[in-house]
Parts: sequence; structure tokens; C-alpha cells
Amino acid sequence: MILEIKNISKSFGGVHAISNTTFAVKKKQIYGIIGPNGAGKTTMFNIITGNYKPTNGEVFLDGTNITNLKNYKIVHCGIARTFQSIRLFKTMTVLENLMIGMDHDIKYTYLESIFRLPRFNKEEQKSHQFATEILKNLSLLEFKDQLATSLSYGNQRRVEIARALATQPKILLLDEPAAGMNHSETAQLATLLQKIRDDYDITILLIEHDMKFVNHLCDKVLVLDYGKAIFEGHISDAIKNKDVISAYLGDKKYA
Repeated sequence: MILEIKNISKSFGGVHAISNTTFAVKKKQIYGIIGPNGAGKTTMFNIITGNYKPTNGEVFLDGTNITNLKNYKIVHCGIARTFQSIRLFKTMTVLENLMIGMDHDIKYTYLESIFRLPRFNKEEQKSHQFATEILKNLSLLEFKDQLATSLSYGNQRRVEIARALATQPKILLLDEPAAGMNHSETAQLATLLQKIRDDYDITILLIEHDMKFVNHLCDKVLVLDYGKAIFEGHISDAIKNKDVISAYLGDKKYA
């Protein structure tokens, strides 16, 4: 298992956003977290990435306890994330957005960067080459010198994913990656994520509301409802589960 969530709970005052939830994700698995609005999905992402500290429980990455690490150190350990709303640097090109994602791996000093000393030039060239390779693999190379925010919505999503890949993660967390996309873009994204999983030997954990997308892509899903795990397994079994149906549609007794 590359990611283990053990008995995680998170409370905000008297509100229990996550309640004693446990699950594990295998290496190279595409794993989905689904559930109705307010189920605790994004809170779980925020705990995994260190933006929130859990009230109780532990998070393990590749066997290492990362529960109390700061978020930037969790990135260094191998977790990268995208957000539901696209967050690209508006004044930077596509290539520059990716190179920013590599800043944790730079091996030159501030003074070396000011005076453009040899080690700075060598590291910048290495970052440039790696970013270019990612853009080529994600069919974005033709846009490398364009402002990232000038691209179409679907390509901006790709750039955000590419920037996350630039951190060289072990596991990639995607918060509603198909949000706002049409059917064609969603199908292309599913193919792209499978390619990323295979080409980069990476694990993908995603939150998504598009059930067709989840069914096509995910090996396994966890269903949350009011912060509690009510189902774990294949999506085809989830949609027939009484607790899952009740969470999405309401209890038929009160309909």
C-alpha cells in the first residue's frame, strides 16, 4: 500500500467533517473518493496534503507517518495535488508554470541565481528539459511559450496536472478534474490519466462527481457520507448499494 489512512477524524468545533475513516490505496491504483456534497471529500484531501491536521488518526505514505508534517514537506515526500478551481500563475507561460513546480528540487543558492553562476545555469537547463518532456508527453508542447491562462479550459486542466507531475510525486491527488468539461474532454482526460499512471508509475487518488468518468477510470472507490465511509469497492457495486443510494437520493421512506 502506498497510502494508508488510519482512523482519521476531523472536527471543526461541533461539526464532525470526518469520522473514524480508514482506507488504503495500492501502488499504481486509480482510486476514487465519491459522495454527495458535504460528505467530507475535500477535507480528507486537505488532511492527506497537510493543510489540515486531523483531530485523531494517522496518515502513512509508503510506510512513513506523515500526519504531522507541514504541507511543503509532504510535497517533498511525494504527494502532489490539483484543486477543483484551476490555480495557474496568470503572468507565467505554460513552461514557467511547470518549472515553478520543481522549485523544491533546485540545487543552487540565492547568490548563484543572482549572478547566473554555472550551477544555476546547469540546474535551470535540467529543469527546462524535464518540463519540456512532461509537456510533450501530455500533448502540451506547442503551448509552452503561451500564457497558461490563455489556453482552453481543458488544456489549462492539463497544465495544472503537468505542474503537479513536475514535483515528481509518488501519488497524485486530483480534486474534481473533470469539473466543467464536456463529454469529449472528459473522455480525453480519462485516457490521459491512465497514460500518466502507466508512464510515470504513479498512483492517482481523485474526487469526482461524474459517475461515468469514475466508472470508466477508477479501480476502486470509497463512498463518504457526512464524513463516514459507507462503502468501499468497485463503482458497479456502489451504485447498487442501499446505503449509497440513500446518501445520494435520500431515504425513500421519506420521499
